[in-house]
Amino acid sequence: MASFADRAREWFRRIGRSAEPAAGDDPDLHDSVAALLARELGVVEPAEDVPVAVTPARLATWMSNNGFSYFVDSDGDLGGMWRGRLFYFFLFGEHAEILQVRGQWQREVTIERMSEILDVCNEWNAERIWPKAYVRVRDNGRVHVVSEVALDLEHGATDAQLHQALFCGLSTGSMFFDALDERYPDPVGIAP
Repeated sequence: MASFADRAREWFRRIGRSAEPAAGDDPDLHDSVAALLARELGVVEPAEDVPVAVTPARLATWMSNNGFSYFVDSDGDLGGMWRGRLFYFFLFGEHAEILQVRGQWQREVTIERMSEILDVCNEWNAERIWPKAYVRVRDNGRVHVVSEVALDLEHGATDAQLHQALFCGLSTGSMFFDALDERYPDPVGIAP
Protein backbone atom coordinates (compact mmCIF):
# COMPACT_ATOMS: atom_id res chain seq x y z
CA MET A 1 0.00 0.00 0.00
CA ALA A 2 1.35 3.44 -0.88
CA SER A 3 2.22 5.76 1.97
CA PHE A 4 0.43 9.03 2.56
CA ALA A 5 3.38 10.95 1.14
CA ASP A 6 3.32 8.85 -2.06
CA ARG A 7 -0.43 9.29 -2.45
CA ALA A 8 -0.15 13.04 -1.85
CA ARG A 9 2.60 13.31 -4.48
CA GLU A 10 0.40 11.41 -6.94
CA TRP A 11 -2.57 13.68 -6.22
CA PHE A 12 -0.45 16.81 -6.66
CA ARG A 13 1.02 15.35 -9.90
CA ARG A 14 -2.51 14.79 -11.25
CA ILE A 15 -3.49 18.40 -10.63
CA GLY A 16 -0.25 19.64 -12.19
CA ARG A 17 1.44 20.77 -8.99
CA SER A 18 4.53 19.65 -7.15
CA ALA A 19 4.05 17.85 -3.85
CA GLU A 20 7.31 19.31 -2.63
CA PRO A 21 7.48 22.84 -1.22
CA ALA A 22 8.79 25.41 -3.68
CA ALA A 23 11.91 27.41 -2.82
CA GLY A 24 11.02 30.00 -0.20
CA ASP A 25 7.83 28.17 0.91
CA ASP A 26 7.37 27.29 4.55
CA PRO A 27 7.75 23.46 4.76
CA ASP A 28 5.59 23.24 7.92
CA LEU A 29 2.81 25.22 6.24
CA HIS A 30 3.12 23.04 3.16
CA ASP A 31 2.83 19.87 5.29
CA SER A 32 -0.20 21.31 7.11
CA VAL A 33 -1.93 22.14 3.82
CA ALA A 34 -1.11 18.68 2.43
CA ALA A 35 -2.51 17.03 5.57
CA LEU A 36 -5.67 19.17 5.37
CA LEU A 37 -6.17 18.28 1.71
CA ALA A 38 -5.62 14.61 2.43
CA ARG A 39 -8.16 14.68 5.26
CA GLU A 40 -10.73 16.54 3.17
CA LEU A 41 -10.23 14.21 0.22
CA GLY A 42 -10.48 11.13 2.40
CA VAL A 43 -6.86 10.10 1.93
CA VAL A 44 -5.88 8.76 5.31
CA GLU A 45 -2.74 7.04 6.47
CA PRO A 46 -3.70 3.52 7.61
CA ALA A 47 -3.50 3.22 11.38
CA GLU A 48 -1.06 0.65 12.65
CA ASP A 49 -3.18 -0.30 15.62
CA VAL A 50 -6.88 0.25 15.08
CA PRO A 51 -9.60 -0.67 17.57
CA VAL A 52 -11.40 -3.90 16.71
CA ALA A 53 -14.27 -5.70 18.39
CA VAL A 54 -13.49 -7.56 21.58
CA THR A 55 -14.44 -11.22 21.24
CA PRO A 56 -14.03 -14.30 23.42
CA ALA A 57 -11.27 -15.40 21.02
CA ARG A 58 -9.34 -12.15 21.62
CA LEU A 59 -9.74 -12.63 25.38
CA ALA A 60 -8.43 -16.20 25.13
CA THR A 61 -5.52 -15.04 22.95
CA TRP A 62 -4.65 -12.39 25.55
CA MET A 63 -4.72 -15.02 28.29
CA SER A 64 -2.45 -17.34 26.28
CA ASN A 65 -0.06 -14.56 25.25
CA ASN A 66 0.34 -13.53 28.89
CA GLY A 67 0.92 -17.06 30.14
CA PHE A 68 -2.39 -17.44 32.01
CA SER A 69 -4.30 -20.69 32.16
CA TYR A 70 -7.98 -20.34 31.40
CA PHE A 71 -11.07 -22.42 30.88
CA VAL A 72 -14.43 -22.12 29.19
CA ASP A 73 -17.29 -23.21 31.43
CA SER A 74 -20.49 -25.00 30.41
CA ASP A 75 -22.17 -21.62 29.70
CA GLY A 76 -19.37 -20.66 27.32
CA ASP A 77 -17.90 -18.09 29.73
CA LEU A 78 -14.14 -17.60 29.90
CA GLY A 79 -12.55 -17.85 33.34
CA GLY A 80 -9.21 -18.32 34.97
CA MET A 81 -7.21 -18.10 38.16
CA TRP A 82 -5.18 -15.01 38.98
CA ARG A 83 -3.10 -15.04 42.14
CA GLY A 84 -5.24 -17.84 43.55
CA ARG A 85 -8.54 -16.10 42.85
CA LEU A 86 -11.22 -16.95 40.33
CA PHE A 87 -11.91 -14.35 37.65
CA TYR A 88 -14.41 -14.42 34.81
CA PHE A 89 -14.37 -12.38 31.62
CA PHE A 90 -17.81 -11.52 30.25
CA LEU A 91 -19.02 -9.69 27.17
CA PHE A 92 -22.47 -8.15 27.62
CA GLY A 93 -24.71 -5.85 25.63
CA GLU A 94 -26.63 -6.00 22.39
CA HIS A 95 -23.39 -6.29 20.43
CA ALA A 96 -21.21 -7.82 23.18
CA GLU A 97 -19.60 -4.41 23.61
CA ILE A 98 -19.43 -4.32 27.42
CA LEU A 99 -16.36 -6.05 28.82
CA GLN A 100 -16.62 -7.13 32.44
CA VAL A 101 -13.81 -8.61 34.51
CA ARG A 102 -15.39 -10.17 37.60
CA GLY A 103 -13.37 -11.70 40.42
CA GLN A 104 -14.38 -13.69 43.48
CA TRP A 105 -12.60 -13.73 46.82
CA GLN A 106 -11.39 -17.26 47.52
CA ARG A 107 -13.04 -17.32 50.94
CA GLU A 108 -16.70 -17.54 51.90
CA VAL A 109 -18.32 -15.43 54.61
CA THR A 110 -21.12 -16.46 56.95
CA ILE A 111 -24.44 -14.66 56.59
CA GLU A 112 -24.01 -13.37 60.17
CA ARG A 113 -21.02 -11.30 59.04
CA MET A 114 -22.58 -9.96 55.85
CA SER A 115 -23.29 -6.43 57.16
CA GLU A 116 -19.66 -6.18 58.28
CA ILE A 117 -18.43 -7.22 54.81
CA LEU A 118 -20.91 -4.85 53.15
CA ASP A 119 -19.39 -1.99 55.17
CA VAL A 120 -15.94 -2.98 53.88
CA CYS A 121 -17.25 -3.02 50.27
CA ASN A 122 -18.96 0.36 50.68
CA GLU A 123 -15.80 1.83 52.19
CA TRP A 124 -13.77 0.53 49.23
CA ASN A 125 -16.29 1.83 46.67
CA ALA A 126 -16.35 5.28 48.30
CA GLU A 127 -12.56 5.63 48.17
CA ARG A 128 -11.67 4.04 44.83
CA ILE A 129 -12.85 3.95 41.25
CA TRP A 130 -11.99 0.30 40.60
CA PRO A 131 -13.05 -2.34 41.17
CA LYS A 132 -16.67 -2.13 42.17
CA ALA A 133 -16.97 -4.36 45.26
CA TYR A 134 -20.12 -6.16 46.37
CA VAL A 135 -21.43 -9.39 47.87
CA ARG A 136 -23.63 -12.19 46.57
CA VAL A 137 -25.61 -14.49 48.81
CA ARG A 138 -25.77 -18.06 47.53
CA ASP A 139 -28.72 -20.39 47.97
CA ASN A 140 -26.88 -22.11 50.83
CA GLY A 141 -26.68 -18.81 52.77
CA ARG A 142 -22.95 -18.38 52.21
CA VAL A 143 -21.74 -14.97 51.14
CA HIS A 144 -19.25 -14.47 48.30
CA VAL A 145 -17.36 -11.20 47.90
CA VAL A 146 -17.03 -10.01 44.31
CA SER A 147 -14.95 -7.43 42.43
CA GLU A 148 -15.98 -6.05 39.08
CA VAL A 149 -14.53 -3.77 36.42
CA ALA A 150 -16.80 -3.06 33.45
CA LEU A 151 -15.93 -1.03 30.35
CA ASP A 152 -17.97 -0.01 27.33
CA LEU A 153 -15.94 -0.96 24.27
CA GLU A 154 -18.58 -0.14 21.68
CA HIS A 155 -15.94 1.03 19.22
CA GLY A 156 -13.61 -1.87 19.93
CA ALA A 157 -10.17 -1.78 21.49
CA THR A 158 -6.60 -1.93 20.29
CA ASP A 159 -4.44 -4.73 21.67
CA ALA A 160 -2.82 -2.23 24.06
CA GLN A 161 -6.22 -0.95 25.26
CA LEU A 162 -7.50 -4.48 25.76
CA HIS A 163 -4.34 -5.38 27.70
CA GLN A 164 -4.79 -2.36 29.94
CA ALA A 165 -8.49 -3.08 30.54
CA LEU A 166 -7.95 -6.74 31.41
CA PHE A 167 -4.91 -6.04 33.55
CA CYS A 168 -6.83 -3.28 35.36
CA GLY A 169 -9.67 -5.68 36.18
CA LEU A 170 -7.31 -8.38 37.41
CA SER A 171 -4.90 -6.18 39.34
CA THR A 172 -7.46 -3.94 41.07
CA GLY A 173 -9.60 -6.96 41.95
CA SER A 174 -6.53 -8.59 43.46
CA MET A 175 -5.74 -5.41 45.41
CA PHE A 176 -9.24 -5.47 46.90
CA PHE A 177 -8.96 -9.15 47.82
CA ASP A 178 -5.50 -8.54 49.33
CA ALA A 179 -7.07 -5.81 51.49
CA LEU A 180 -9.75 -8.29 52.61
CA ASP A 181 -7.08 -10.90 53.44
CA GLU A 182 -5.26 -8.32 55.56
CA ARG A 183 -8.43 -7.23 57.33
CA TYR A 184 -9.69 -10.77 57.90
CA PRO A 185 -6.84 -13.07 58.81
CA ASP A 186 -9.36 -14.97 60.95
CA PRO A 187 -11.61 -17.63 59.46
CA VAL A 188 -14.55 -15.46 58.40
CA GLY A 189 -16.34 -18.64 57.41
CA ILE A 190 -17.20 -19.14 61.08
CA ALA A 191 -19.88 -17.09 62.83
CA PRO A 192 -18.45 -14.76 65.57
